[in-house]
Amino acid sequence: MSIILEAAPKNTGLGNIIVASGAFIILLILIKKFAWGTITKMFEERATKISNDIDNAEIARQKAEALAAQRETELAGSRDEASAIISNATETAQANKAKIAAEAAEDAARAKQRANEEIEQSKKEAISGIKGDVADISVKIAEKLIGQSLDAKAQSSLIDSYLEKLGD
Repeated sequence: MSIILEAAPKNTGLGNIIVASGAFIILLILIKKFAWGTITKMFEERATKISNDIDNAEIARQKAEALAAQRETELAGSRDEASAIISNATETAQANKAKIAAEAAEDAARAKQRANEEIEQSKKEAISGIKGDVADISVKIAEKLIGQSLDAKAQSSLIDSYLEKLGD
């Protein structure tokens, strides 16, 4: 066996390089023919997916910004509406307060007027009652002083003059 090994050419390194290079070239050709299309298709699909994801994320961000702006606008509108409601309620309360105060003043004035009328009526009734009592007393006194009875007409004129003096 040692003879066979010695008979081998000494430039086997160059042959190995040629064979390896040939195998590499054949491998590249086979990869190009059978696998390269699939590999590039996978890379293109991945690039398309990433691009679509970025576009979708941008669209979603824009929608989110639009919704946030819309919510902010609606919130500002709600605040304005709440302020208007509060202002309206305050105005209504002030108007009701003024109305109630005016009604209370009118009620008090009417009550005062009724009280004055009642006082006047009571005064008239008291004076009328006093007239009768004074007339009776005056007639009795006059009868005792004069010693005679007065007729009704004379008695009435005497009482009226006495009451006029009392009223003054």
